[in-house]
Amino acid sequence: MRKIILASRSKARRKLLNDVGLKFTVRTSNAKESRHIKTDCGELVMDNAMAKALDVAGKTKTGIVIAADTVVLVGKRIIGKPRSIKEALRTLKLLSRKPQWVYTGIAVIDVDKNKKYRSFDRTKVYMYHLTDREIKNYFKRVSPLDKAGSFDIQGFGSVFIDRIEGCFYNVVGLPMAKLAKILKKAGVYVF
Repeated sequence: MRKIILASRSKARRKLLNDVGLKFTVRTSNAKESRHIKTDCGELVMDNAMAKALDVAGKTKTGIVIAADTVVLVGKRIIGKPRSIKEALRTLKLLSRKPQWVYTGIAVIDVDKNKKYRSFDRTKVYMYHLTDREIKNYFKRVSPLDKAGSFDIQGFGSVFIDRIEGCFYNVVGLPMAKLAKILKKAGVYVF
């Protein structure tokens, strides 16, 4: 079995990899994430994911490095992780009033073969209208500060979701089917 390194602090991403039985270690990246769209949002999240993967791969002698980046797009506005509870409240109010796209970029580097792979997915999310009271009660149970868009679709935030169009796991932060295809190209088989 090849050594796999997840270049992410995300508990949700770690859980997804554990759920499919992958054995991995975690090394966080110090790469700076951009929130400026040069061409399109797909390119942005793939570039950010690759920057994280390259940062960790540069400190790794062998193995496969997996990195990801997730953002929420409302109209032309990028929404990442909030910097404060006040910002998270404004974000969830905005998201509950109009549909949004969740983009996740994936980057995989095979350090041994010096090969790089990248892809992205996007999912449209429709939320129910949320009141300030509902949002504040949610924040008493869940910290929004480590979540793109200030919510977790796989936890308590699931009650906010009317429907989605696309991959559920993309919204969680790692489109698993796309990742499995990339890992297969790198010689790592989930099955």
